Amino acid sequence: MTIDTIRVPLGERSYDICVGAGLMARAGAKIAPFLPRPRVAVLTDENVAAAHLDALKAGLATDWIDVVSLALPAGEATKSWTALQQSVEWLLSERIERHDVLIAFGGGVIGDLAGFAAAILRRGIRFVQIPTSLLAQVDSSVGGKTAINSPIGKNLIGAFHQPSLVLADIDVLGTLTPRDFLAGYGEVVKYGMLGDLAFFEWLEANGPALAAGDAGLRQYAVRRSVEMKAAIVARDETEQGDRALLNLGHTFGHALEAATGYSDRLLHGEGVAVGCALAFEMSSRMGLCSQEDPSRVRAHLKAMDLKVDLADIPGELPDADTLIDLMGQDKKVIAGQLRMILARGIGDAFVTSDIPLDVLKSVLSDALAAR
Repeated sequence: MTIDTIRVPLGERSYDICVGAGLMARAGAKIAPFLPRPRVAVLTDENVAAAHLDALKAGLATDWIDVVSLALPAGEATKSWTALQQSVEWLLSERIERHDVLIAFGGGVIGDLAGFAAAILRRGIRFVQIPTSLLAQVDSSVGGKTAINSPIGKNLIGAFHQPSLVLADIDVLGTLTPRDFLAGYGEVVKYGMLGDLAFFEWLEANGPALAAGDAGLRQYAVRRSVEMKAAIVARDETEQGDRALLNLGHTFGHALEAATGYSDRLLHGEGVAVGCALAFEMSSRMGLCSQEDPSRVRAHLKAMDLKVDLADIPGELPDADTLIDLMGQDKKVIAGQLRMILARGIGDAFVTSDIPLDVLKSVLSDALAAR
C-alpha cells in the first residue's frame, strides 16, 4: 500500500502526517532531515518499549541515528507532574539541546506527556509523534495539544506545541488488544458524527471488517479522521471556535473519566463513545435532532461492541449533580458557563452555551437509573 501524506497548514509550524504500513522501518529516512546531529531521544512506555522499541531503533539505525530512550509506566496515571518532572530531568541529563528532536513513541498518554515536555524543555524543542494506538493516530498525535492531568480534571495543565512530523504506522495497530483498538474507534466514529455523515455511513458498513484487521480499511479510516482533524486545526489552532467541535462527547466523557479515577474502568475512547451517545440523547431531548439519531448512534456503537451506557461502566458512579460539577471543570467553560457540543443530526455538530441544566440533569439521572 502507498503512504498517505496529509499536510497541516500552519505557516511556519506546518507539518506532514504520514499514514501507512511499514513507516517504522522508514523512520530514519523520515526523521533524518530534521536532525542537526544523528541522535534522538525517545520517550515511551514500558508496554510499547517491549513490543516495538527494537523495531524503531532498527528503523532509525538505517540512517545511523543513535537513540537514547526512557520507558515510563503505561497508563493514564503517567500523565502527571511526577512523570513530567522525571522526563524533563532525564532529557536534561542526556544533554538534549534546543535543536534536537524528541520522539513521542506510544499512545495518547505518552504523546501528550512528551509533547508537553518538549514544549517546556529549554523553552521549546522539536518533537516527532510516532503514535502506536488507534486513538493516538487519529486524534491526540495531531494538532499540537499537549498536557498532563490534574486531580481536578483531565488535560488542565499543558500547552499548544505542534510536532514537526507525525508517522502513523498502521502495522502497529495489529498488536493492540481488542479493547484498546475499539477505544480508539470511539474517536474515529466521532469524526463522522461531528461533521461527515458519509463517513459515518462508511463506518456503519465497514466497521466490523476494520476492527477484524482489514489493513486497507484501517488506513482509510485513519486517513479520513486525520484529514478532518487537520482541516479543523488549520482553521482554529488554539480552540477559539471550530476546534471545540473535536470535543464531541468529551465533556461527558472527561467527567466520567474523572469519576472513575482515570483508571482501566473506563478508557478515554470508551468515555468518548458513551459521551457521544449522551450528547445525541440530550440533543434529541432539546428538539435539535430527530429521535432516530441517538438510536442510530447507539446501534452502531453497540454493533462495534463499544461501551454505550453508564451501565457498561463497572463500579459505582456519583450522582447526576456530582457529574455536572465535574463537567464544570471542562476546559470549554467560559466565564463559569458550560459549553457543550450538541448535534442537529449525525454529521452536523455545533458548539453551544445554551445548556438547559434541567435537561442535562434528566439525561444523566435517567442514564444512572438504568444502571
